Amino acid sequence: MNGWYKALENLVWLTQFGLSLLMPLLLCLAGCWWLTTNAGVGGWVYLPGFLLGLGGGAAAFRQFARMLQKKADADKPNHPAGFNRH
Repeated sequence: MNGWYKALENLVWLTQFGLSLLMPLLLCLAGCWWLTTNAGVGGWVYLPGFLLGLGGGAAAFRQFARMLQKKADADKPNHPAGFNRH
């Protein structure tokens, strides 16, 4: 049963990671579309919106990578420094 739990946990992490990368971009582009159709702003607003969406996805990736690194570091055995086995 432990194998199934680990597989489902990894599937949830993968899904959350994909949504965390994609949603900032989609929300920024949706906001740009709303600005062009309702507020009368020109099409130039899509470029900053796209860049901001990519920046949001990059920030989500960075946070996810940090979380994985902390999890990997917690799994390593912690040996005290300065006590060598010679």
